[in-house]
Amino acid sequence: MATDKYPEIDAVIDYIHRNIYDPLPLARLAAYAGYSPFHFTRIFKERIGLPPLYYVSSLRLQKAKDLLLRTNLSVRDIGLEIGQQSLGTFTTRFTERVGVTPSDFRSSTPQADSHFRSLQQLSDWTSGHPVFDHYARIEGTVQAEVPFEGVILIGLFPKPIPEGIPLHGTLLSSLGEFCFTGVKPGTYYLMATSVSWGMQAVDFLLPHNTLRTRSREPIVVQPYSSVPYQQVMLHVPRLDDPPILISLPLLMNRFLSERMQTSYR
Repeated sequence: MATDKYPEIDAVIDYIHRNIYDPLPLARLAAYAGYSPFHFTRIFKERIGLPPLYYVSSLRLQKAKDLLLRTNLSVRDIGLEIGQQSLGTFTTRFTERVGVTPSDFRSSTPQADSHFRSLQQLSDWTSGHPVFDHYARIEGTVQAEVPFEGVILIGLFPKPIPEGIPLHGTLLSSLGEFCFTGVKPGTYYLMATSVSWGMQAVDFLLPHNTLRTRSREPIVVQPYSSVPYQQVMLHVPRLDDPPILISLPLLMNRFLSERMQTSYR
């Protein structure tokens, strides 16, 4: 299994978590692992899928999400806390990778709760997207290691981390089959997470404990060729999983909006 490769990286990830508010240049991380920066970068990316410093910045943005919801620190101070000297830079990076501004994320709990309740009451989960036969279909099934009832958020992302708006995304009301149509040629990473019906809004605004899965190898879509059937397994969070940065309520809202548009057609 891929997670068994380069087990020494686990110690580095634990070190990053424990020192996330400190400067963590590449040389410091490589020295901790006992490798040259070049070799360390190569094996870290092979194991995790992301370059070391990109992974560090992802964890820091996750910390920023925590601080926004769990403290009264100003947005500027939270940016400083995670090493962003400029409020503008922090706001831009957060918005690009989470999908909403820091201020909007901080105030999003009531809206997130509303979206979740709407999903619980939804009777028709069928996709309203048109089928583009001249582009590829990516089909598969989602299963889970542990019993689960709730909503599954699944998407195709340009990087092996769930951040930003997925290139294709949908919600499922249960484990089982999924299908993306109209997928243009390109390279994609399949990511999914789950939200149990018993969760509160903060549990999926800060999805530290949600089941998840991700394709470590890219799905390459080429013109006029089929894509292998995807079988993915939701698992409990692992040490080497990248943080889920995308704001899940944003995806819920997009799905609900599409369903509403479909019902009016």
